[in-house]
Amino acid sequence: MPIDLTVVVPTYNERENVAPLVGLLDKALEGVAWEVLFVDDDSPDGTADAVRELASRDVRVRCLQRIGRRGLSSACIEGIMASAAPYVAVMDADLQHDESVLPGMLEKLRTDAADVVVGSRYMGGGSTGELASGRVWISRVASALGQLVLKARVSDPMSGFFMLQRVYFDRVAHDLSGKGFKILLDLLASGRRDVRVAELPYHMRARQHGDSKLDTMVVWEYLVLIADKLFGRYVPVRFVLFVGVGMTGVAVHLLVLGLLHRLLAVDFLVAQASATLFAMTSNYFLNNVFTYHDQRLYGAALVRGLATFYLACSIGAVISVEFATFLFERSFPWFMAGFFGAIAGAVWNYAVTATFTWRATRPKSVAGK
Repeated sequence: MPIDLTVVVPTYNERENVAPLVGLLDKALEGVAWEVLFVDDDSPDGTADAVRELASRDVRVRCLQRIGRRGLSSACIEGIMASAAPYVAVMDADLQHDESVLPGMLEKLRTDAADVVVGSRYMGGGSTGELASGRVWISRVASALGQLVLKARVSDPMSGFFMLQRVYFDRVAHDLSGKGFKILLDLLASGRRDVRVAELPYHMRARQHGDSKLDTMVVWEYLVLIADKLFGRYVPVRFVLFVGVGMTGVAVHLLVLGLLHRLLAVDFLVAQASATLFAMTSNYFLNNVFTYHDQRLYGAALVRGLATFYLACSIGAVISVEFATFLFERSFPWFMAGFFGAIAGAVWNYAVTATFTWRATRPKSVAGK
């Protein structure tokens, strides 16, 4: 029998939740031709092994293990692309989403009443359960910000529980950013015309096992996603972040230069060289945390990356000076020459470090039944 519904479940350290979730889906989706695809980001707790063990006894269970990369949104995208079903649901593995709502979502899609059906905690009949008040406040603020980029009014755009028609996904797939943890916002904001959205209320349950993945970087990635949807078509958000980090480097440079030369009476040339090195190092680590959080370097790769960053930025400094001098000698005002010289250096630094310092790892996946 052809599969009618694929439930995509992104996982990281959710081993204890795999079997209970499959049991709950089995009860909720009785009479539906369904499968569940766990997309695991190489969890150290052996989540993928638990899924494969279960898959050996149940053909409805599949595992896609990703090696060398992480990210909830990209995991969901890969999971949906690995499905041949006409309808795809996305839900968390932490048992907080109410699987009994899935048949209602499917019915709305089957009647062609919607492109996407969202499980909402904030519409009448829904609730956030035992979620801490601080988390609820963050979620509501994020939902309000999300309306800036949405093409449809949604009460809970931060929801990680939804179902969509595969044809809608295919329509927007090439416009998805794949950034951050909020794939629903990405999907809804990427529609080139009005998207038909329906919502069904659900009561959020308490997590049974494992730890929440929410941290300050999740909030940061959400803001980056919104920025990408607002003006990413005009200028890459990474470049904007890279330049922003570069501005902090100017402050670090002047601080170190003043400290060494004015306070400690270090020779200006030595102080200038030291300040430049401090600023470049500061820029590197800030970019590694914020600009390239999804490609963050660790260990030996962090050291190698620093060396390539030093080299690229040193050449960039020469390009900036030479280009600014070239313009100045051709009667450009000094401030315009300096500005365009700085831009030339920034573009070089961004392009080269994106290629050699934070080059994306070649995607590797291990698929299982």
